[in-house]
Amino acid sequence: MTTPDVSPGKQLREAATGGTLLIPGAFNALTARLIEQAGFRAAYLSGAAFSAGALALPDIGLFTLSELCEETRRLTRSTSLPLVVDADTGFGEAVNVERTVVELENAGAAAIQLEDQQLPKRCGHLSGKTLVGTEEMCGKLRAAVAARRDKSLVILARTDARAAEGLEAAIARAQAYISAGADWIFPEALETPEEFARFAKEVRAPLVANMTEFGRSPLLTRDELTELGYAAALLPVTTLRVAMGAVERALQKIAAEGTQKAIVGEMQTRQELYDLLGYAGYEERDRSYFQGDARS
Repeated sequence: MTTPDVSPGKQLREAATGGTLLIPGAFNALTARLIEQAGFRAAYLSGAAFSAGALALPDIGLFTLSELCEETRRLTRSTSLPLVVDADTGFGEAVNVERTVVELENAGAAAIQLEDQQLPKRCGHLSGKTLVGTEEMCGKLRAAVAARRDKSLVILARTDARAAEGLEAAIARAQAYISAGADWIFPEALETPEEFARFAKEVRAPLVANMTEFGRSPLLTRDELTELGYAAALLPVTTLRVAMGAVERALQKIAAEGTQKAIVGEMQTRQELYDLLGYAGYEERDRSYFQGDARS
């Protein structure tokens, strides 16, 4: 794909102006390319979708930094979109966060998301979460800021305090995280439009809303989030859920009927897949290397 003239972080920051930026999750490289084809201006590598879709593991911090970096490279190679990468708790303490930022920036990330949960972490919309202390999280954020080479790389601080400690604590933590150097703030699991509004009123930084299905937060529209003042909204697992639902129903139908004939019309066609992959371009380049040969 074409490399942008500006850095990934700057590209993301520019995209998040003029209304809430919708950022769908890409659970593989082909999905990332579909997100770009559909006209979205950024993509999200969700820890939950990566754990489930690539590794068949729950979202409790089981994948490694190396695995996450490899997936980040796959996605950033497949599209020119800026990629927001969910780095969970940063894979350790502050010095571990340094390396996390270095490796993910090298892999092409536009933003690196760090959260304030303790290990073992839990999905942000489940109960039973515990958090590290505010100062420990601030230390991780200071380490992240110090480690990045490109100052436009977005350090995105997520707080899970709403569910664990209450809304007041979530606001206080967010303000501390901004002071520690976080560029954007991600308040997880806010429960009402009024909470979204209050958070935006009291926390003076670009805010990211999590519009995940089946969670604690209401599914607000882009226009509603723009009105509330949110810079971006994540749809972290939407594409995976849609795809897996379709696969599950298709397999059930094939098992029952002994053929896929009834669902062929629901499929991406061979030509649509080839177009998405840029198949013709590969063939043309291959022929060009053998001018005068039988392949030309």
